[in-house]
Amino acid sequence: MRTSQEWNSLSEHQRTVISSHQNNLPVAVGAIAKDLGLTILKSTMPGSISGEIRETEGVITIKVNRHDVKERQRFTIAHEIAHFLLHRERLAGGITDDVLYRSRLSDDLEREANRLAADIIMPASLIQEALIMHGALKPDDRFKKIAELAQVSLAAIKIRTGKK
Repeated sequence: MRTSQEWNSLSEHQRTVISSHQNNLPVAVGAIAKDLGLTILKSTMPGSISGEIRETEGVITIKVNRHDVKERQRFTIAHEIAHFLLHRERLAGGITDDVLYRSRLSDDLEREANRLAADIIMPASLIQEALIMHGALKPDDRFKKIAELAQVSLAAIKIRTGKK
């Protein structure tokens, strides 16, 4: 498990801000957003929409669908932080992501945001530690436990560890 090229493209300051909240699981994505100057709002959104990020008059707001489960909301926040860090120039018109994390942006830009979101919310070092710590468990139980600790979906942990 490695960090993405997107992570490596961040400035030292950006990586430091994020890393300061990656000392244990679950990673405090709300605190990361706050330290980056972003506002998070839980909003009622159509069921097909997970979140959006928009810059209005210099204020950058992430909205997450209040009806999504907590794990999805957390990944959505990380995904929208990734858009802020990687695609800031596109925020004026807003970026709205559907439940499959697709937007009007290209699939490549969405994949970039997903890879960086995984680095943010499931740092390789912490996931590796958790894999070792819970190594005595059966694989399915181990992945469930780590997903629970990280407060992400089982699917997200399996993708992150390459165990789809």
